[in-house]
Amino acid sequence: MSESSASTLALVESPVQLLNVLEWAHAEAAAQAEWPLLGAVPAQPTRGGRRVPPLQGLRIVVLPPVDPMSRGQLRRMAALARDEGHQVRWQEARGGRLAPFRAVGAMARQMRRADRIVVGDPFSRFVQLLLTLVRAPELVVVDDGTATMEFAGQIARGERLVRWHRVGAQGLPGKVKELAYAPVSSTARRRFTPARTGRRVEVFSSMPVTVPEGVELRVNEFAWTRSAFGPPRLTQGTDLVGTSLVETGVVEPERYLAAVRSLAAAYGATRYFAHRRESPEKLRTLSEATGLEIVRPDLPLELIARRGPIGRTIVSFPSTVVHTLPYALRGTGVTVAVCDVDPAWLTGGASPRARSFLAGVTDTARDVRRLAASAAS
Repeated sequence: MSESSASTLALVESPVQLLNVLEWAHAEAAAQAEWPLLGAVPAQPTRGGRRVPPLQGLRIVVLPPVDPMSRGQLRRMAALARDEGHQVRWQEARGGRLAPFRAVGAMARQMRRADRIVVGDPFSRFVQLLLTLVRAPELVVVDDGTATMEFAGQIARGERLVRWHRVGAQGLPGKVKELAYAPVSSTARRRFTPARTGRRVEVFSSMPVTVPEGVELRVNEFAWTRSAFGPPRLTQGTDLVGTSLVETGVVEPERYLAAVRSLAAAYGATRYFAHRRESPEKLRTLSEATGLEIVRPDLPLELIARRGPIGRTIVSFPSTVVHTLPYALRGTGVTVAVCDVDPAWLTGGASPRARSFLAGVTDTARDVRRLAASAAS
């Protein structure tokens, strides 16, 4: 692909990240279209004294994970991105000890030449490694779910970039590995700190985040999704939304199963939209225990819900969708409800941040109905 035809490079590792890159591109194109009306020079629009890179030929590099569900959704999202006129490159960076090094070599020139980098997951170690090559004067972070809330807080406090559910390295080998990687992580954190680098940094998010001084915030209202899909046909029933809280070691499997069973019975739910990381064994157990129809979406739930059919009520545990679905389904009459996670459901190995983080996801959700954990008991 041409190095001169595109000056914005996006790095994504999940279907949701790719969806949010499309949302950001839609919002940025709309903003650039308005600038001539505000007196900006059309050929050389500027923001904060800098020339703004045009969006023509946006390049998106997909760094796929190994699990089949994520890869399948990413391929579908990549097709949608190409339909929107963006260039998409599939770059394997996992699946072997040499794969990351080959990927860095293949991408190094693009990383150095890009005028703007859009990042889907600032916690990704591979993305952090790529950021050491960045010379671009602009960095944009789009949502990777609720992790954006933690990212914004850690940048504001000057802390290490660590996922909220992650427990510290165990054993000597793990600690040595963490120590060796620390300079890369530290460099990545500095890249997101305008005061230290002079870069323009933007966070494009649907989450209730507070960004530090110098970082710009733009709200993702899912305008592209609403313009491209729907409105959906509504069913009379209730749909449940699954989470990967069991897979990430936060919630006990038996507690999760009991909570889903209780919610299905209390609200007459008939379908369960599985998270892409939920295991087949867990979903089979859920189906047998609850009678729910298990739906494995081939696209992010925001698009699935917008296309329909979808229940008039959607019930979820604390997760990204309690923040994104109210935007995506605005004006459709769908009610989104969130059920608290009882602290008794947490595993013994859950991180110290798990309880307060999950409570924060629920407490800050807008335009949703809140259900006490007792509703799932």
